Amino acid sequence: MYRIVSKLLMYGDMPKDSILMQMSGIFKDLDSGTVPKDELTIRVYTQIKHLLQVATDYAFDKNLWHNYLTFLLITDENPFSLTCEKVGANDGSVNVFARNDFAAFLELFRFDFHHIEEELGIDVFTRITNYKSIVKKELMYNKNVSEKVRALSEQLEQAKDENEFFDCVTGFYHDYGVGMFGLNKAFRLSGTGESLRFQAINNMDTVMLDDLVGYEIQKKQLVENTEAFVSGRKANNVLLFGDSGTGKSTSIKAIVNQFYGQGLRMIEIYKHQFQDLSNVIARIKNRNYRFIIYMDDLSFEEFEIEYKFLKAVIEGGVETRPENILIYATSNRRTLIRETWNDRSDMEHNEDIHRSDTIEEKHSLANRFGVTINFAKPNLKEYFRIVLGLAHRMDLPQSDEELTRLANAWAMRHGGFSGRTAQQFINHLCGNEGK
Repeated sequence: MYRIVSKLLMYGDMPKDSILMQMSGIFKDLDSGTVPKDELTIRVYTQIKHLLQVATDYAFDKNLWHNYLTFLLITDENPFSLTCEKVGANDGSVNVFARNDFAAFLELFRFDFHHIEEELGIDVFTRITNYKSIVKKELMYNKNVSEKVRALSEQLEQAKDENEFFDCVTGFYHDYGVGMFGLNKAFRLSGTGESLRFQAINNMDTVMLDDLVGYEIQKKQLVENTEAFVSGRKANNVLLFGDSGTGKSTSIKAIVNQFYGQGLRMIEIYKHQFQDLSNVIARIKNRNYRFIIYMDDLSFEEFEIEYKFLKAVIEGGVETRPENILIYATSNRRTLIRETWNDRSDMEHNEDIHRSDTIEEKHSLANRFGVTINFAKPNLKEYFRIVLGLAHRMDLPQSDEELTRLANAWAMRHGGFSGRTAQQFINHLCGNEGK
């Protein structure tokens, strides 16, 4: 195996502690005869354990070795894979090197493990290449990645030569992309500065806009702006503001689900991370995706200065914001920055002589969102319409009259009329009905 791995050029820069590189080292030591078989067996079991962990995380099945090799191919960000993501597999000298690598991967797909099993008296490779996984709930693994890996793995198993292998892999790059951005919908940040990392948000809520009852005008505004964005047309940053529990955050999650297939991705960021916004943008501006930088429950107190980082990024900085990035934020405040009555008078004597300038400064952040969408609490009639819409979807047995009576009593005890209250009420009824 190590002779095959040593042929890799475009895909050869893998971490030394990766399963493939460790397995390559095991086979090299086996052939040399310089390492005790007991030690080699322990090393094999360690890598099989790591492979099973990956398989558990992504619900791999049948041939775990093929699934793993496929996972490597679609997560390896190298000059070839990144180019294919952007423009496809156009003619170029690099394709010669890529085909050489794919010929090596095809050998790895067809690798015969019987020799090492006989030498060490084990059967673990036979088991992982004919594996039956335990059926798991979707929340226990990354279904989105799992389905893509297993589908491509089955295609690669049928490839007759490196040319068919080449077509399958590069077709995947062009359709879905490469690396974490190609496989996942949403991300959060960890670390800061040079240690900044994107972490995939697994099992994001699968809510769709149709699941949000009411707010048709608001949803239409959001869809129109996002459609323009993913189509490469001019679009605006969006601020969704209004009462809590009205579906602002749910709407943005639904938008990502709706447009994921068209290359839309979301990065969730919090106030304390705004100082890293420039680094985040630098990391994603040249990728072949459209990114929404998502800021939930955005608001600032007077003493907080993080909003200045945000203002510079949205508009006003030296560097133009890339066309593949927009900011979508939700807030309970229209102005985002807390105002006081003192801000409203230019005649008061205090340290700030020009109060109107203070107000303008506080409003300027919200004004940099080209689209502002108001999500107001529903009135009683609208609240009942939301309740009935949700109840009918769940096929609850109560009559409409009974539902509205119970929903009204529920709202009185649980925070008033809102979409969130309606959903909580329906959850309560579903629980009682065993749904």
